[in-house]
Amino acid sequence: MSTDFQSSREALGVRLRELRTEAGMEGKDLAAKLGWQASKVSRLQNGKQTPTAAEITAWAQGVGRPDAEVELQGLRAGLEMKHRSWRRQLAGGHRARQEVAIQETAATRMIRGLEVSRVPGLFQTPEYARVVFDANAEFRGIPPTTEAAVAAPIRRQGALYEPGKSFRFLLCEAALYHRSCPTDVMAEQLDRLYNIVGLRSVELGVIPFGAQLRRTAPHAFWIYDRRLVIVETISEELWLTDEADIRLYERAWEWLAESAERGSPARRLIARARASLDLV
Repeated sequence: MSTDFQSSREALGVRLRELRTEAGMEGKDLAAKLGWQASKVSRLQNGKQTPTAAEITAWAQGVGRPDAEVELQGLRAGLEMKHRSWRRQLAGGHRARQEVAIQETAATRMIRGLEVSRVPGLFQTPEYARVVFDANAEFRGIPPTTEAAVAAPIRRQGALYEPGKSFRFLLCEAALYHRSCPTDVMAEQLDRLYNIVGLRSVELGVIPFGAQLRRTAPHAFWIYDRRLVIVETISEELWLTDEADIRLYERAWEWLAESAERGSPARRLIARARASLDLV
């Protein structure tokens, strides 16, 4: 269990204890009132057990402070934000994290995603993926890219052809032009994207330059069914499982999707970026 997670759980426990003592109640009294074992009250207020949303509600009502429920639920929601340091995840290279991605994709029926400045891993060619990995390895000072690391995202792409799965992605047009790779690698990648548009399981929307947006695209994120959102930052990933966070990212995705071009218009945007490479 991470130190951050445990510290947050202990902070919630301290607040639960404060509310109980402010109400002039012993732990055994609150347990009796709620129909719990006294040991459960002890575990919750000592940060040894994570309370459910229903238990938070019961606690607030049991100590006569229903007004404190919003505060307590907010503290609990903070536990659902899982910080995964890139330093720890990539200590041995990229392969281990790619295996995690394969597992999450296998367990998911619908993935919705937004990418701002690069092609989503599910659609990358091996050469493009290698450039991404090599640049990240140099930036982070981690072991060089291995063949197994490059092969992992390609294996993951098998999910694109599995019955019952769907992939709905938004791609800012800038990602079609941002190049950290040789021209021939980018050309092949854009050709791949052009053909991806026709896959039955894929809905690829390109948000054009100059599009009218209800909300700008702040950063990349992926939504796995309605159970998990993964947000990538420079130093860590955020794995969000709280329902309120998931709803918020769904709304962000939906608002951005309103401005995306799909089908033939999306292909034209990709083709225009591909044609620009012939001028380099």
